[in-house]
Amino acid sequence: MALLLSEADVKNILTMPLALEAVEDSFRRLADGSAQVHSRQRLHIPGKSYLHYMAGADAVSGYMGLKMYTSAKQGLRFLVPLFDAQSGDLVALIEADYLGQMRTGAASGVATRLMARADASTIGIIGTGLQARTQLEAIALVRKIERVQAFSRNADHRAQFSKEMTERLRLPVEAVASAEEAVRGAAIVVTSTNSTDPVLEGRWLKPGMHINAIGANFPQKHELDGAAVRRCDIIAVDSREQSKIEAGDLIQMYGDDKRRWDSVDELAGIVAGKTSGRENSEQITLFKSNGIATEDVVVAGRIYELARERSLGREIPLWEKEARSAEARGV
Repeated sequence: MALLLSEADVKNILTMPLALEAVEDSFRRLADGSAQVHSRQRLHIPGKSYLHYMAGADAVSGYMGLKMYTSAKQGLRFLVPLFDAQSGDLVALIEADYLGQMRTGAASGVATRLMARADASTIGIIGTGLQARTQLEAIALVRKIERVQAFSRNADHRAQFSKEMTERLRLPVEAVASAEEAVRGAAIVVTSTNSTDPVLEGRWLKPGMHINAIGANFPQKHELDGAAVRRCDIIAVDSREQSKIEAGDLIQMYGDDKRRWDSVDELAGIVAGKTSGRENSEQITLFKSNGIATEDVVVAGRIYELARERSLGREIPLWEKEARSAEARGV
């Protein structure tokens, strides 16, 4: 019997502290080889929706699974099928929109803890959608934040976002009139947009800044202009191989130049202490996030176990007839 967990079930279970812990564990396991990841792939029928899918496995928790979703004009539909790595049994089907928002925010939280200056207390955020909310929530747990400056193209959206996040985080979030104003004076910068063209310019950056760029995961999209990428002293990604496929911010700068790609660190190495996320207070650091399946699998495993403990979700019978038939045949 597999456990069907709805978005409401996931929201009842998944907190940002839990997501931060699980995501950091997922990177630590990638670093020591106990986790594996397959990069995102996409299927697209012209004129119709996309199917996106990515896979991961975690030998420590004993789960493997997929993050799969469709994107269309009507919206997105996210699902994580979670399997027991030993038996191969499907243990859960998890609606995964909120899960994805939380693990993406948590990845930036982990990167910020390891790459931002210890005294970083101001955030400039460009983009005020759903992902922006979990970005701020995660970062506020790893740094003592005093002020946030938020910009998006829609004035009503950024005003509502600022009001909501001020109440949620209990710190001042101010709506500002331009992306440049959002970045001005910020120690931590977040880009969380679906823009095809750059929203962050290199001339705005100041020594010591840390950037989390999470929005662009198609090769033709980029949130940072070339000058911004060139100004970064340390660049980390969640997966170098996946970044070569979809991190437009880097693809448009590096192409197939192996030497330049080799200079890009993986966050797993920084988590494990194999490489440094920051060497001095003047460096500009960048975490280019794409989102990888091991994050989803480790977080989903925690959600599943807590759902079992709390008797959440709904059991659904799958393959039971076939299993009984095989048992009767002595297979």
